[in-house]
Amino acid sequence: MYLYSKFSIVFRRMSILARLKSLFNEFIPMSVICWREGYRKDFLLADIRAGITVGLIALPLAMAFAIGSGVAPARGLYTAIFAGFLISLLGGSRVQIGGPTGAFIIIVYDVIQRHGYEGLAIATFIAGIMMIIMGLARFGFFLKFIPYPVTVGFTTGIALVIFSSQMKDFFGLNLASVPADFIEKWTSFWQHASTWNPWAATLSASTLLLIFLFRRINPKFPGVIIAVILATLAAIVFKLPVETIESKFGVIPDKFPIPCLPKFPLDQIPTIFPDAIAIALLGAIESLLSALVADGMTGHRHRSNSELVAQGLANIGSVFFGGIPATGAIARTTANIKMGAKTPVSGMLHAVTLLFLMLVLAPAASKVPLPALAAVLIFVAWNMSELHHFFAILRGQRSDALVLLITFLLTVLVDLTAAVQVGALLAAILFIKRMSDATTVKICQLVLEENVDEHPAAHDSELILRKDVPENATVFEITGPFFFAVSDLLNEQLRQMDVFPKTFILRMHKVPAIDASGVHAIQQFAEKCRQANITFLLSGVNRSLGVIFKKTGIDETIKKEHIFRNLNDALSYARQHS
Repeated sequence: MYLYSKFSIVFRRMSILARLKSLFNEFIPMSVICWREGYRKDFLLADIRAGITVGLIALPLAMAFAIGSGVAPARGLYTAIFAGFLISLLGGSRVQIGGPTGAFIIIVYDVIQRHGYEGLAIATFIAGIMMIIMGLARFGFFLKFIPYPVTVGFTTGIALVIFSSQMKDFFGLNLASVPADFIEKWTSFWQHASTWNPWAATLSASTLLLIFLFRRINPKFPGVIIAVILATLAAIVFKLPVETIESKFGVIPDKFPIPCLPKFPLDQIPTIFPDAIAIALLGAIESLLSALVADGMTGHRHRSNSELVAQGLANIGSVFFGGIPATGAIARTTANIKMGAKTPVSGMLHAVTLLFLMLVLAPAASKVPLPALAAVLIFVAWNMSELHHFFAILRGQRSDALVLLITFLLTVLVDLTAAVQVGALLAAILFIKRMSDATTVKICQLVLEENVDEHPAAHDSELILRKDVPENATVFEITGPFFFAVSDLLNEQLRQMDVFPKTFILRMHKVPAIDASGVHAIQQFAEKCRQANITFLLSGVNRSLGVIFKKTGIDETIKKEHIFRNLNDALSYARQHS
């Protein structure tokens, strides 16, 4: 006995260690896994080519996203460099590129307007902690269940908001500040339309045309940065009267930023907390969507929980270096893959390339005209809009179209937090409605043939022949999951009966799942049958349902001898006790 006890303790400890090891392995970064698999010379060359190219593409995008968010362009570069490096180093995807994205523009801009950069830093820091907790709690799997109409609705809404926010710089409007509200914004644009700058409009339109042209000729060609360089040269050579990064924000720093923890005024945390939730949810959703897109293009599988932990650490790191929220960037990740990236090294090299460009080319980058960056953001908005998916959902089921439109309108007219929350809630309600419509409780259609041998399913133990059912018994059948939304169906059947049978048999062999409400409904129905002197029998109770019934105590309300694995046994019991 003593030896048995010792061995039991040893085995339990080994089991715990095995589970801890499995949990630890789940969060090993993909960069470590790729190194263990063997990092070859051809991988290095491919990653160098991809990393440098994506770094060039990310330079104008990082500045544009920062300006669109209402912060200095340098903060966008810091985010792309430091958060981007950490996402690739610690993440669960082989080719994910991280950094500032267009999806965050409306959230960041709103927080900046209300709380300043310090408020944004608090929200980003808290959001980073939330994402780490989500990853450790293995929420990565559940985030995949956010309905597609919700993601398309808020993505298209974000694209429209980004497009709207760039009208001032695109047309060079003489406007002191752009209102945050969508309707007020366009009202202000209309009122100041006469102040437009033809040089700014021409430059931005030409830049946008060049970007689309380069993309059509060769998608792998870094058309964005070439178009921005040409626009900058045109503004300098012809001395165009347009705003530049330098004239509005000053010279971009050409020094390595010193890491520091920003001031965290504790009294602002309660008001900032909802924004932190929005940043965490959006960052988690977009990063996993980007990783899924990468999986589809490469054939590999990412580790969602490891990716969430990396995103959280990257956002905390971004705050230490004066950055803004970061997440996986679908467009840059796609470009990384198309340029032949093999491992996370390409993402780290993309960040190193950006750091080099900032340190060396900061004075030149300060000369970039704002109309050119406005064109870049409008190009990003067009890519984000997913209009073909938007209209495809509108042509589909009305419920999906309703979720899409409500999410879209809330994103544009209210804010992204409300859009995601309401959209997900609506989608859940509509899903419950569909599931409840699919679940029925109705009287069984009895087979009329008396010759069993002629019936193709005569061997089926669940087959009902009219001759097998006693005259004073009624057989009903539940089809579909039996949960809270359909728990009243049993009582409805009892209310509709003119004459009560002596025996009521409920078939459950087509019930894939049952919840506590369903169990409670069966218990209540059994009690009503007892009061009406009706024998209540359950048939088709499989092993999983039997376990649930035992745990919930239903076999105490309904006698064990009244619960059967198949219908034949229930019918035999009904005949014997008729």
